[in-house]
This record gives sequence, structure tokens and C-alpha cells, in this order.
Amino acid sequence: MNKQIVHVPEPTLRRLPLYYHYLKTVLATGREAISCTHIGNDLNLDPPQIRKDLAYTGIRGMPKVGYQIETLLRSLEDFFGWNRIDEAFLVGVGNIGKALLKYEGFKRYGFKIVAAFDKDPAIVGKSFCDVKVLPIEKLPNLCSRMKIKIGVIATSENAAQEVADQMIEGGIRGIWNFAPAAIKVPEGVIIQNENLAAGLAVLSKKLQLLMQSGKFRQEVVK
Repeated sequence: MNKQIVHVPEPTLRRLPLYYHYLKTVLATGREAISCTHIGNDLNLDPPQIRKDLAYTGIRGMPKVGYQIETLLRSLEDFFGWNRIDEAFLVGVGNIGKALLKYEGFKRYGFKIVAAFDKDPAIVGKSFCDVKVLPIEKLPNLCSRMKIKIGVIATSENAAQEVADQMIEGGIRGIWNFAPAAIKVPEGVIIQNENLAAGLAVLSKKLQLLMQSGKFRQEVVK
């Protein structure tokens, strides 16, 4: 019998890593158990929502005790697959690409960029953070041979769609896109867009509204 696939809301998927980081910090203080109320108070979130989010990982808290923190952390790691290694290919070794290669935090989440690709002859053949840069022409064949399922795009807007097509041709089924482009993918391929410009625009507008409200000045005076 096939295991039933449970749909997890995206807001929940975004909150669960927040709980994980928080729990790691709390565990380091020597605390062994914690309740949703405690988590909610510290993170300014609704305890019933936290309980519902955590239930997606398959864990249930104990009445008047809450959750054993180490057990809860393992449950989150199992849920996301952070206790196994997912290998990925990166395309585009510019400023963003180099920053992603340099970021060591991916190791905690079972994510590893094992090869990088670029079309710039001045970059191809070099290594950054022990990851060799290969010519973009080799991407589809290597994806297929190594059974890579995750691709990271950090190219210019104009190159992003072509790179995505090459990734899909090689068998990649999950694309993490840092390019400012609306990439089209066929059914069966997942794309996660990280639009840095959009994030900055939201931050700037929120800051503008805060300053206009007068709260910004009041907080500074305090």
C-alpha cells in the first residue's frame, strides 16, 4: 500500500525551520523539554498554530510536559531530510553564486553543492570553496550521470530560462532560482524563487511606512 501524501501548507514549511533554530538555542542552555506556549511567547507566535505545525512532522507533545527538545529536533531533521545529503549543481559563479558556494550553513540542512557551471572562460576551470567550475555545456550530461535532482540558478535574467531548460533536460526536478527572472517549468518540476530585489522593495516600503507613522521617531527618542 502506498503511503498517503500529506499536503503541508507553505507557511508551515517556512515556520518549521524557525522552530528548529530556536530549539537548538534553547537546548544549548541545558533545557530538556519545552511547551508550545513557551515557544509562542519567545517567538511571538500563536501556540495552537505551533502545535499544528509540529504535528506535520509526526510528533505529539505530552500533557503538562510538552516536547522533549532533542526528540523534537530529530523529528524536524527527519521531516526535512536534513540527516541525509542532497547534492546539487550551481549555475552562475558571480557574486551571488560565490556567496552560495561559501555559505557553510547548508551542511546543517543536508545540502551540498558538488559542482558549479559557468560560460565565462575566465572562471571555467577554477575552483571556489573546493568546488570546481565546469563549462555549461557539460551540465545536462553530468546531471543525468550523477542523478542530480536539485539545481541552483544564480545567473543573469537573460540566461536563466535556458539554464533551467538544460537542468530539466538532465533530470533535475527541483530548481532554486536566484535570478530575477520568471522561469517557466513543465509539470513535475518544482521551482523556488528567491527574488532579492522584491525582498528589498518590501523592506524599503515597510520602513517608509514606519517612518511616516511617527513610530520610528518615537522609538529612536526612547
